[in-house]
Amino acid sequence: MTTFADLGLSPKILKALEKTTLKTPTPIQAQAIPHIMAGRDLMGLAQTGTGKTAAFGLPLLHRLLDIGHPPGPKNVRALILAPTRELIAQIKDNFEVFTKGTAVKITMVVGGASLFKQAQALSKGTDVLVATPGRLIDLLERGDVKLDQCAYLVLDEADHMLDMGFIHSLRKIAKHIPLKRQTMLFSATMPKDISEIADTYLRDPIKVQVAPPGKPVERISQGVHYIPNGDKARVLEEYLKKHPGEQALVFGRTKHGSEKLMKLLAVWGFKVGSIHGNKSQNQRDRTLTEFRNGELDVLVATDVAARGIDIPTVRHVYNFDMPNVPENYVHRIGRTARAGANGSSISFCAPAEMGELQAIEKMLKTPLPVVGGAPWAADVVAAAPKPGQNRGQRQGNGGRQGQKLTAKPQGQRSGAGKPAGQGRPAGQGKPAGQRPAKPQGGSFAPRRDAR
Repeated sequence: MTTFADLGLSPKILKALEKTTLKTPTPIQAQAIPHIMAGRDLMGLAQTGTGKTAAFGLPLLHRLLDIGHPPGPKNVRALILAPTRELIAQIKDNFEVFTKGTAVKITMVVGGASLFKQAQALSKGTDVLVATPGRLIDLLERGDVKLDQCAYLVLDEADHMLDMGFIHSLRKIAKHIPLKRQTMLFSATMPKDISEIADTYLRDPIKVQVAPPGKPVERISQGVHYIPNGDKARVLEEYLKKHPGEQALVFGRTKHGSEKLMKLLAVWGFKVGSIHGNKSQNQRDRTLTEFRNGELDVLVATDVAARGIDIPTVRHVYNFDMPNVPENYVHRIGRTARAGANGSSISFCAPAEMGELQAIEKMLKTPLPVVGGAPWAADVVAAAPKPGQNRGQRQGNGGRQGQKLTAKPQGQRSGAGKPAGQGRPAGQGKPAGQRPAKPQGGSFAPRRDAR
């Protein structure tokens, strides 16, 4: 059996690992670490929950320990980009555990936090900068950080960054980084855009793949429950009551619908919180801490949380709304069955969501087992309003006709349930952290030119 010591990691890192739950390398770690330590560019394909952070973090920190002197003012030695604030915080927390007892400095910058304080933190330079693309561009434009000495670039959850529209931000950032660098790209899926980025910007990369892209881990029992929108909340209540004391994640499609569902579950007596793009960073951090500490049994979230939650005690995932991007299904259910545990996932499918379900099953190359109801007939599906229709009839979960959460929580904020015709103005439904696309600016400098 391979051990971390067998991989040649620094004794300081091995000492830090002794105080963690990481005892033996996962397949992605065992395959990726030697190549990264050897200085190779690498493309890693692995589903969520397989230990990707340590796969790039441990060898990267091993190489930084050899430098022996602090970085210059505003300088960055290694840059890690990820799409969401939750994932950035998770990476930073892991890195701080790995570097305990060393002089390696880790800095995090994300939107929704004080720009001035982040600039101050960067003023003396940092060994590792973990950042969301949008906030990093803010700091670059202000002159608060320099990347001309950056020798390592990691793109984590690269497919999700593309989904969230960060491609233009990545191009602007890349022009600040030297061509002579080591680049690592990690992704759970392999869409065409990711393949093109890897082919163009990585230099003779090693490809490491531990499971077919899009294939969920085998320890998750999956199922689909066919249910009309208007009945979803009550059916969810029944499922949640079947496993009292076990933590569950519930995924909704919209910020408004997720918040309303959270308040409804609270009225019904569940210890529940929510995280989505309308929450401030402090609110999201506080709710995640409460969930991690076991103070909450249920967390309602949009896809902003699908790749940023690493809580081993999550046993159940419920897709209250089917994801409209098939790959997001994998990331959602990957929040359970972590750290070797088992988990379950149940997806609620209304007539209007049959298209989403079929796309997911096509990606998985297998149908989901039916745990409730029966597949909707073609005429029922044809008559159902598709997502985006009847926007003026905003009910329950973000505008689907018939989705009505009937018990209004006491003290609910004014405007949570809007009359017909008073929908949200255009432009307010963007994913958290997404910045307007700016076609101008630099582009990734192809690594092939550096050969």
